[in-house]
Amino acid sequence: MTPQTWTYTVFGIVIVLALIFDLGLLSKKGEVMSIKKALLQTCFWVALSMGFCAFIWYEDGSKMAVEFMSAYLMEWSLSIDNIFVFILIFGFFKIKETSYARVLLIGILMAIVFRAIFITVGVALIAQFGWILYIFGAFLVYTGVKMFMVDQHDEFKPEENFAYRIMQKYLRLSNQPNVDKFTIKQNGKVYFTTLTVVVVMLAFTDIVFALDSIPAVFAISKEPLVVYTSNIFAVLGLRSLFFLLRGAVDKFDYLQQGIAIVLVFIGLKMLAEIWNFHMPVWVSLIVIVLCLAGSIVYSILFDKKLPVKPTESKES
Repeated sequence: MTPQTWTYTVFGIVIVLALIFDLGLLSKKGEVMSIKKALLQTCFWVALSMGFCAFIWYEDGSKMAVEFMSAYLMEWSLSIDNIFVFILIFGFFKIKETSYARVLLIGILMAIVFRAIFITVGVALIAQFGWILYIFGAFLVYTGVKMFMVDQHDEFKPEENFAYRIMQKYLRLSNQPNVDKFTIKQNGKVYFTTLTVVVVMLAFTDIVFALDSIPAVFAISKEPLVVYTSNIFAVLGLRSLFFLLRGAVDKFDYLQQGIAIVLVFIGLKMLAEIWNFHMPVWVSLIVIVLCLAGSIVYSILFDKKLPVKPTESKES
C-alpha cells in the first residue's frame, strides 16, 4: 500500500469510530447540549484533526501536513461564518432547542455527501482543464471583496431562500408548530414538517458556502487527500461549534472581514500562478492565522453593539 492509501484508510477508520463515539455515545435524542459538553466535543474534533495532521506529517511529509492545516483552518473559519446563518434559520422557523442537535446532525451529514460530490467534480475539472483554477481565483477575489463590503448575514432572509421557495412550491408542507417529526399525516396525506424544511435549508446553505470554501482549499492544495479530509474534519466539528458559539457568535462583528481578506489573499495567490509565482504554503498558513485571530481580537476590543456613553457635562 502507498503512503496515501494508508492515510485514506486511517482517515476512514478514524471518522467512523469518531462518529460512533461523538454522535452515538455522547449524544442523546431530545437533549439540549450544554456549553461545557459543546466545548468538550469541539476540543475532541480539533484534537482529532491535529492528530490526523501529525499522522499526515509522519506518513506523507511536512509539506502536505502544512497544506492540511491551512485548508482545515480555512474551512473551520468559514464554518464559523456558517453558524451565523444557521442561527437565523433556527430562529425564523422557531425550532425547539431539543431538536437542534438532531436537525444539525442530519443537515451536516447531507452537507458532507454534497461536498464529496463537489470535490470529486472539482478534482476532475482541474485535471482536465488546469486553467479553471484561475477562474476560481478571480471568483474568490470577487467574493472576498463583496464579503468585506456587505454584511451577508443582514441580507440573508430565510423566507426568500431558494431551497425554501422550491419546497413550498413542490412539496406538501405542514404549518403545524413544534412537531418533533420530519413527516406527519393529515387527512390521509403525508406532509413534511418544519424540521424537514430546516434540514434541507441547512444542507443547501452549506452548499452555497462550499462554493467559496472548496475553491479556496484548491488554491492551498491540489492534493485530493488534503481537500477531502480538511473539508470533512471541519464540517464534522460544526455541530458542537454551533452550540459552543451560538450565544457569542454576534460578538465577532469583524470576523467576516477577516475571512474576506483571507479569501482575497488566496484568490490573488491563485491568480499569481499565471506568472509562475508560487508562494510557499507556510505563508498562506501564517496569513490565515493572523487574519482570523486579528479579526476576533479586533471584534472583542471594538464591539459595534456597545452603547455610546453620553458625555457628562461639568458642573459650573
